[in-house]
Amino acid sequence: MDPFSAEGELINLHNHFHQGQYQDVVDFDTAALSPENALPARVLQLRARVALGQADDVLADVQGEAEPELEAVAALAEQARGDAAAALKTASRLAASAPANATVQTLAGTVLQAAGRSEDALALLSQHQGNLEAVALIVQIHLQQNRTDLALKEVVAARRWAQDSLLVNLAESWVGLRLGGEKYQQAFYVFEELAQAPATSSVRSLVSQAVAELHLGRTEEAQVALEQALKKEPAFADAIADLLVLSVITGKDTKELTSSLEKVDAQHPLLTDLAEKSDLFDKAATKYKAKVAA
Repeated sequence: MDPFSAEGELINLHNHFHQGQYQDVVDFDTAALSPENALPARVLQLRARVALGQADDVLADVQGEAEPELEAVAALAEQARGDAAAALKTASRLAASAPANATVQTLAGTVLQAAGRSEDALALLSQHQGNLEAVALIVQIHLQQNRTDLALKEVVAARRWAQDSLLVNLAESWVGLRLGGEKYQQAFYVFEELAQAPATSSVRSLVSQAVAELHLGRTEEAQVALEQALKKEPAFADAIADLLVLSVITGKDTKELTSSLEKVDAQHPLLTDLAEKSDLFDKAATKYKAKVAA
């Protein structure tokens, strides 16, 4: 039986993880799980700890472990703590030695993508056999490449065999936010349902709801969702970044939010993108400086 299917005993742990409820994953009681699910459950809990900023502790926990799943976790933890070279070395080795392993596909694929090795990541992920996490990561990579057509194709194919899986619903919603139109509303329904139900709400689902609200032009509702997210986790960088964007849209001062984002994550994509565009603007402006005759 597929442990992540609706009938599988890991379904709740799996859903907690993909809903962004990482502490619930860490606290999940795995004592009653069958022996074959002990390692998959441990991997999910270790990944949740990495997401909670405990990469060093996770590396200590898996040091010396020989299972490819735990080596893949080590690569993810190395990448999370900023040791990109070590992470890439481990991920590349695992991609060559255990490409059929579902955990290796997902975690090594994540590390490869973070290192800018998109084609290598896709080559590894494309070998999956019904690995929904691989599907979700493929969709994210295609969206980062601005290949919405390929992302949509992946979702449509997965929908045929995964049906109403949480990950498929999320992936379809990510694509919907790129396609626009009525897809905005459909994505909003998915994110709102997750964000507003106490059993599934997390800072990430609230931010996702806020992004959908912004696309729908509902700035006040987006503000409420982002404030809820920051109440849960005041230092969550993406919530601060989206609130900064909202402030620009609504004509509010952004100095305080920019400063907050710089303190929380100086390398956040919004800040690096703004810096790059500012530099390009300054270079372009020098070409048009007024020339004053002597």
